[in-house]
Amino acid sequence: MSKRSEQVAFEQPCHYGVAESYSIFQQSWWLDAVAPGQWDEIRVTRDGQVTARLPYIKKHKFGLTLLTMPPLTQTLGPWFRPSNATYAKRLAEENQLCTELIHRLPAFDFFLQGLSPTIRNWLPFHWAGFHCVTHYTYRIQGLRDLESVWSNLTGDTRTAIRKAQKQLVVRQDLDLNEFLRLNEQTFLRQSMRLPYSTLAVKRIDAACRERNARKIFFAEDAKGNIHAAVYIVWDRNVSYYLMSGADPRFRSSCAGSMLIWEAVKYAATVSKCFDFEGSMIESVEHFFRGFGARQVPFFQLSKSSRRMRFLMAARQLYFAAVNRAPDPFG
Repeated sequence: MSKRSEQVAFEQPCHYGVAESYSIFQQSWWLDAVAPGQWDEIRVTRDGQVTARLPYIKKHKFGLTLLTMPPLTQTLGPWFRPSNATYAKRLAEENQLCTELIHRLPAFDFFLQGLSPTIRNWLPFHWAGFHCVTHYTYRIQGLRDLESVWSNLTGDTRTAIRKAQKQLVVRQDLDLNEFLRLNEQTFLRQSMRLPYSTLAVKRIDAACRERNARKIFFAEDAKGNIHAAVYIVWDRNVSYYLMSGADPRFRSSCAGSMLIWEAVKYAATVSKCFDFEGSMIESVEHFFRGFGARQVPFFQLSKSSRRMRFLMAARQLYFAAVNRAPDPFG
C-alpha cells in the first residue's frame, strides 16, 4: 500500500454540514501512526482535484475481512471538498460522491466507522444497506471567550477546579512514560487492560510532537506526587481530549478537573473547539457536561456480510446455550 504524504490545506467548515478540512484523524500521518500498513483510502477526483476521500483500516481475523476503526481515533468517514454551490446542488453532489466511495470499498465481512459530527447526511450509506447508531460527544465552542466558557461551568466543576488549584501545580515538562504509567493505572483500577498498545501511543506521540499537535498536562503536589495527567491533540478546528490517567491514591484531589480546564485554556490558543470525545457512560457524560460542553451527535455506521451475519448468529446461539455473554470477535 502506498502512503500519501500530501495534505489538503485547512479550510473553513461549510455551512450545511459538508465535512470541514481533514480532521487530525483523517491525516495520512495519523493513520500511519495508529494503523501502520493497515490503512488505505478511496479518492474521487474532479478536474485534477480531490473532491472526496474515504480512509479505511483493513484487518483480517478468523478468515474474515474487517474494515474497522483504528485505536484512539474517534471518527473517520468521508471527506468532501467544500463547495459554494446551492444547498440542493451540494447535497446532490455529496450523495453522488458518497455513493461512488461506497461502491469502491473493497469486499468486506464487517464495516464499522464513526463519522465526523460535521457529516449529517448518511442517506447514501442507508441506501447501500448500512446501519446507523447515533452516538454523542460533548464540545465547547467559542474558546476565544474564556470568561464566558468559565461562566458556563457548573458550580460543582468550578469548586473542584479551585480546590485542586490550592494544592496542585500544573506541569508540562514530564515525559510520555510518566503519562503511560498514570494512564495504565486508571484501567487497572477498573480491572481492565489498556484498550490500545503503548507502542501505538508512542507512535502517535512522536508524530504529533513532530507537528506540534499534542500537549500533556500533569498535576503535581508539594511532595512531588503526580496525581493525574491529560493528553490532548488538535488540528486547526478542534482540540481533542484523547487520553487521561490518574493515580488512584489521589482521586479526591480533583486534579482531573483542574487539568481539563488547563487543557481547554490551551486549546483556545490552537483551535476553535474542544471535543471531550464523549462517552455513552452516564457518569462520564455527567462529568463532561459539568464543563458547559454542548451535546453533539455523530453517526456510527456498520454493515455485515451474509457470512458474517450467519457466523454471529451461530456464535450467539452457542453462548446462549452455555449461558455466557457473547464477544463479537473473540
